[in-house]
Amino acid sequence: KVPTMKTLLLLLVALLSAALLASAAPPTCYSRVLSLSKEITQSFKELQTSKTVDSCVGTLPRLYLDIHNYCVLAKLRDFVAYPGCDRVVEVNELKEKARSLYTILISYCRRDLVFLTDDCNALEIPISPPIEHS
Repeated sequence: KVPTMKTLLLLLVALLSAALLASAAPPTCYSRVLSLSKEITQSFKELQTSKTVDSCVGTLPRLYLDIHNYCVLAKLRDFVAYPGCDRVVEVNELKEKARSLYTILISYCRRDLVFLTDDCNALEIPISPPIEHS
């Protein structure tokens, strides 16, 4: 009985390991860029609404990112190069993330991404998500 239990246990462990490996696929360029752009946009929103951050944050260029819009490259460049708020740690961290996203877009994912639009105004006024009626 012990060898049979041991064999069943090993089989179960092997099946679980295979299932975990199958679901842990490496991120694609697209998925990495998409998640990083959402993270940056969310961090910027939180920074804008924070009451403890320096008043210079209000002068920062808007940072709504859509990786399907070709103008996102210029938006990222402008944000990283913006001279204000260098004394605010959160802004410097956000600029570093924006710099990383820009590098990924122009270097690593250059051939993998397709820009669907080049409407720069769309990055100034983000579209609100639809309101769900109940």
